[in-house]
Amino acid sequence: MLPGRGEFARSDSEIMEPVQKHILVINDTPEILDLFRQMLEEDGYRVSVDRFTVDVDKKLADIKNFDPDLIILDYMIGNEAPGWQLLQLLKMDRETRSIPVILCTGAVRQVQDLQSHLEDMGVAVVLKPFDIDYLLGEITKVLRRVAEGQIPAPNPRMEP
Repeated sequence: MLPGRGEFARSDSEIMEPVQKHILVINDTPEILDLFRQMLEEDGYRVSVDRFTVDVDKKLADIKNFDPDLIILDYMIGNEAPGWQLLQLLKMDRETRSIPVILCTGAVRQVQDLQSHLEDMGVAVVLKPFDIDYLLGEITKVLRRVAEGQIPAPNPRMEP
């Protein structure tokens, strides 16, 4: 089975077909988005890319429309404030809080400061620069944890 392939879905003819996992990549650099699309599609995933804008409320609505299985979010989008705000909104919103997130960042210090909070939210972190195979491994690991029900439940502090 390809890494991008997940559980099986039944078609009308009862033939089992693999369901392709959908990954949404959010980044502010078009060249990076192109690289992610190419790399992830070659690995068997369905990929949507979205160029980050500072309107985080609109971005949250866009994410709901994409309905991804996983989000790869660039934390340092110009500065960390919009990326952090989007991550917080994702994890507080009832419709999006269960979507796993991999945060790609070069902000080592900030990640260290926020490590326990990120773990509470079930957010995986990949530090930049990263090896492509390492990122693919993290994607596989996160999707496997979701399939096995191991991704932490939303933090109780975030419950309404």
